[in-house]
Amino acid sequence: MRLFVALNLPPAVREAVWAAAAPLRELQLPVNWVRADGVHLTLKFLGEVSDEQEPELLAALAQAAGSGEGASRGIPLALGGFGVFPDLRRPRVVWVGVAPEPALELLQHRVEQAFAPLGFPTEGRPFRPHLTLGRAARDAGAPAFRGLAEALAGLEFAETARVDSLDLMESTLQRGGAVYHVRRSERLD
Repeated sequence: MRLFVALNLPPAVREAVWAAAAPLRELQLPVNWVRADGVHLTLKFLGEVSDEQEPELLAALAQAAGSGEGASRGIPLALGGFGVFPDLRRPRVVWVGVAPEPALELLQHRVEQAFAPLGFPTEGRPFRPHLTLGRAARDAGAPAFRGLAEALAGLEFAETARVDSLDLMESTLQRGGAVYHVRRSERLD
């Protein structure tokens, strides 16, 4: 099974993000867009994992969420601003930004520390919280993205969403894109 650790947004916020990004989808760019119900904040991608590892993964999830003594509380996520990784000349990921938040950074660090002993190395790149809206086709060149910079600049979206759980997610690749399913949720309070 293909797994990752994420924060899921309330449905109304996911729908608002999806609606705000509609002008980008209308450009007919060579981008595989995430479905509205799949918009989330990934904290750690685990990849292919065997069923036998699930008990230790669930224990790591609970540890990272801080279940029990000294537990975390829900985290406010300030969402806003659209952009691409790595840059507009070669966009690979289209995203909505998530403002830096000490509680979020601490949670992401705890996720890294909880899963590292299970054979999932800590991420070497700095944590840049974002909601992935779409991934560009690998073979698409710069000319295919004409108008993207202007469209991004013209979008406005700002919302704060509170997330109260840390989720172990399963990603199933299908013809129309990935479908995500919550395997386990741990409260952040």
